[in-house]
Amino acid sequence: MGTRMEVAQLEERMNIEDYRKLQGLFLDSSGAPRSFSRTEFVDLAWSSVGRGSKEEYCLLFDSVVVTQEPRGLLLDVDVMKEEERVDWGGLSCFLLQELSDKVKNTRTKRGPRWKPLRTLTCPHRDPVQKVLYLQSSGQYLTVSKGGTVGLRDREDMSLLHTHRLQNSTVTPKDLWVTDMVLLLNVDKIAVSFTSKEVCFYDILSKQNFRCKCKLQGLKFTPWCLDYWVDPSDPDQAVLTIGDIGGQVSALYFTSAQISLFERLNVRTDSDSADLIQWDELVRGKHRSCYTVTHRAHTPAWVRKVRYLGSLQAFVSCSTQPQSSMVMGWREQGSRSLRVTSFFTKRGVWDMDHHRELNLIATAGVDHQVLLWNPCVTSEPVCVLSGHTGPVTAVRFMQAEQQLLSYSQDKVLCFWDISHQLCVHRLAGVFPKTQEETHTQLFLHEERNLLFLSFNTLLLLLETTKEEKRISSHERPVTCVLYNSLFRQAVSSDSASSVICWRVDTGQKVKQFRRCHGNAEISTMALDGTQTRLFTAGTDGEVKVWDFNGRCLHRMNAGLGRAVDISQVLLLRRSILVMGWDRMFTVFRLQSFSQSYVEPSEWKGGVQHRSDVLCAAFQPPQTLVTGSYDGEIKVWNSSTEHALRKLRPLTEHREGKKTQFNTNNGKEDADNCFAITRLFFIPGRTTKGGADLVSCGGSGVVRLWNTAHSHLVGQFTAHNSDLGSIVMTVSPCGKYLVTADREGTLKTWEIQDYCLELHDGITDHPPKLLSSFRPHLDRVMHLEMCLHGDRLLILSASSDCSVALSYLCGDNVGLFGQEEQWCLERTGPLHPQQEAERKQQEEEGKRSPPAASETLPDPGPSAGGGDKRGGL
Repeated sequence: MGTRMEVAQLEERMNIEDYRKLQGLFLDSSGAPRSFSRTEFVDLAWSSVGRGSKEEYCLLFDSVVVTQEPRGLLLDVDVMKEEERVDWGGLSCFLLQELSDKVKNTRTKRGPRWKPLRTLTCPHRDPVQKVLYLQSSGQYLTVSKGGTVGLRDREDMSLLHTHRLQNSTVTPKDLWVTDMVLLLNVDKIAVSFTSKEVCFYDILSKQNFRCKCKLQGLKFTPWCLDYWVDPSDPDQAVLTIGDIGGQVSALYFTSAQISLFERLNVRTDSDSADLIQWDELVRGKHRSCYTVTHRAHTPAWVRKVRYLGSLQAFVSCSTQPQSSMVMGWREQGSRSLRVTSFFTKRGVWDMDHHRELNLIATAGVDHQVLLWNPCVTSEPVCVLSGHTGPVTAVRFMQAEQQLLSYSQDKVLCFWDISHQLCVHRLAGVFPKTQEETHTQLFLHEERNLLFLSFNTLLLLLETTKEEKRISSHERPVTCVLYNSLFRQAVSSDSASSVICWRVDTGQKVKQFRRCHGNAEISTMALDGTQTRLFTAGTDGEVKVWDFNGRCLHRMNAGLGRAVDISQVLLLRRSILVMGWDRMFTVFRLQSFSQSYVEPSEWKGGVQHRSDVLCAAFQPPQTLVTGSYDGEIKVWNSSTEHALRKLRPLTEHREGKKTQFNTNNGKEDADNCFAITRLFFIPGRTTKGGADLVSCGGSGVVRLWNTAHSHLVGQFTAHNSDLGSIVMTVSPCGKYLVTADREGTLKTWEIQDYCLELHDGITDHPPKLLSSFRPHLDRVMHLEMCLHGDRLLILSASSDCSVALSYLCGDNVGLFGQEEQWCLERTGPLHPQQEAERKQQEEEGKRSPPAASETLPDPGPSAGGGDKRGGL
């Protein structure tokens, strides 16, 4: 998927006559076609064309051969170069494909960029049931299950006032609020209770939230409410009620601003509230309102109701497949409803309507978000796949034509409706809760605010102000790798695109779109020959590609399910895939005789108590895996048996105890212990000090001795409030780079850090070489590479950019920027490196320090499994 770097520069310098000379080389004296080996092609092309260098023709040959028919999953580089041949057909097809890719450049919408999650002071002891915005006062209103109301300032979100809703029908301990809606045209709120009544409270009275009237005598408990006002006539309004008996009931108000109900027989209760009986409304005794109903959901509970004024129809949903969504259409001149039902596999938790597009989005129990035409019941307009848990909420962003969806496994997705793509995915930032979580979402689109409640917790997400920024991708970037064969950077994004870049100039070489359809590419890896690219999608598949964009194998990692894959690690004779379970999935090399590859069984079985997130391999047979609860397991990769475990003592020292939910295997511990990256330190042995480095939650980096199961040292690299971090280790093992969610990178010198074992733990940090901020948002992935004689840092961010930086912190540029850069062989060095180079020069050595360091053998990756494999 992509090509090479300097070759495109050669092509830009070549003219039509040069290409004719190349074509002539592939015909012998009789005019018959012929092919060339690598050595033959380089010598003949260079001498015949008279343009470019031999190195450029070598790269051209290598790029063409990897786009031809595959000869196996993983190859030995030297054997490949000797045996492969190129003919004119292969070369011309390759050049035409390159040209074709350059004209593909359509733009899609970006997802929002959020500030760090804020936890708001919450007065509620019960789960938050609803959040509203009161336009009259400019305040935010929350209500809890127990009837406590909180008012918040719109600017700083401070808590201004709390009040308990009065309802004498039930005792305070039995009070249970199910929903609340704002009656904007009459300055009231309507609140539904499990006491089978809906109460109307005045929000402008001097007596705070005085109950004005109660609608009683409902047959079933009201579970959800909706209120619509005719924008051209505020007297016309509709209150819709969905109940646990499967009934949808609507009250049409015809003179709402004068009075919602008529005072036929004045009856009040101890709250001095007028009492209205449902039967009176059904019998038409109130001329100011009338009712319409249907029971298409029976016996399922109605989960959400909406009245769509533009369609004069009611839409509701339930978790019953046959009545997943129901439309109740008003017949012309009649108060009866014509009902149409929409079927889904497992039912629907939530739905929302986009007025301009006239689309309804449904949140499926089957992990899918569906978009429907309200008039077509046979099938949805499209399916948005990417969640790995039941989707519990959907909200349209009306102005942006985007959709927000939230799933039970605490993942928030933003979708570009026009392109049916996930443009942003937010995970790992929401609180882990022990009990079943009751989550509510309130989107205030005008102010770009999103409120989320997790039982009694109330959180706020706010978008950052847009800064003018160069984008490498159209969507948040999820991973970046360095291909040492073609000397290119390869990056992926949440829109399932892969782009190859010239490291010397920052130019795009090639882009491939929709590699996993609509699913996000979460991570990538390269094989040992650098000719095969592995992409992992949230659709649960890992795909193996050549660098012409052809999919050679599909690995069924999720067993047909959409799962979160955090890493793909290549061992000597197998490939490990992990991220969503307590066990990693293994694929044996012998299985790759088929295009669709099924996983095999790992002999060691399940050893972790929480999801395995990352791993690293150290030849000949040491494998380590890290999980969400902070535990690291050491394995023998040959026998596939676990040998020992590594675990920080932090939680024991602070008197904390990690607990687990045995029902679902998910941990309830705070994610400050999660291990997000693991790297073996090149050149280190288990005899002297630390040989493994890990990072994760709370910005902490830890160094371990894997042979003695000993924590040698730890330090806080970034502010703990910023959550989990990512890192990488240099090929020479001298430097460590870390990055956080604010886009800040830090480089550390670790060559003399934790070299010896002690009884205690080294808690002072290593020498900080530089700190810089090449990104505006969270850094998703880091890679260090030796490019020529320079040690460079590649960083991928959710701000849609891929940056190239020097070790000293100087920024080379962002890939895709208009102005091309020129990588100098003598680019800036950090003072530490400069001192080393001067010392070497005094000793008669001309090469800078980085040049003396060689990359690890392109066998098993020395760290993280996110680059070169060992096959």
